[in-house]
Amino acid sequence: MLVPPSATGLLLCIVMLNVRILGITMGYHRYFSHRAFRTSRAFQFILALWASSSAQKGVLWWAGHHRNHHRNSDRPEDLHSPSRRGLLFSHLGWIMAKRYERTPIEAIKDMARFPELRWLDRHYYLATVLLAVACFLVGGWTGLVWGYLVSTVLLWHATFTINSLSHVFGRRRYPTTDTSRNNFWLALLTLGEGWHNNHHYFCSSAKNGFFWWEIDPTYYVIWLLEKLGVVWDVKRPPQHVLDAGKQALPSS
Repeated sequence: MLVPPSATGLLLCIVMLNVRILGITMGYHRYFSHRAFRTSRAFQFILALWASSSAQKGVLWWAGHHRNHHRNSDRPEDLHSPSRRGLLFSHLGWIMAKRYERTPIEAIKDMARFPELRWLDRHYYLATVLLAVACFLVGGWTGLVWGYLVSTVLLWHATFTINSLSHVFGRRRYPTTDTSRNNFWLALLTLGEGWHNNHHYFCSSAKNGFFWWEIDPTYYVIWLLEKLGVVWDVKRPPQHVLDAGKQALPSS
């Protein structure tokens, strides 16, 4: 059945795409994977539920595998290294591979101690199914196809460009031991994740755009939540990291 786009469907697609990119970047990535800020247990669960609507499996699964990626970036153990496994596998194949189906609890013990997160990790499909139903109720078949299905496909490809393309295209400000690169266009597409070389150099920072010209919408939201008291102890790049970056070539 062909479902042509409508104004409602396209609006839902754009909103659901960007809201869920933010859930991944702020929740699964900067909070659960890297502990870049602190928050309440209630908002922690909201972040996990929000991010799990992306249909990228559970919070402990995602964050655990991402921590392993950082430990082994571009080495043989890296689950999505373009230089080791090829561009296609590093972009999409890894999330479908049976060898990575298990949640690596040993890599995420600090978060696995929360029973509600373990429960949500097992039932990760609930949020994304509820979102699909909501899109259908709002926009009918157009809402379901464009607001949910098309936005989910775009969301997957946007997220996974960081695993694949940001290790191939862009500039390197910092001499990391991997092939991570900064890419302005990927940063725009992924709400700030494209400053990937910055991130691999100092991964515990909530701020991937280290300098004012490096657009990082995810950090702007974290900053706002900090001002509202929802999050605190927000980690930022220390001065010595910024000084090292200033001595290098500008990124693009």
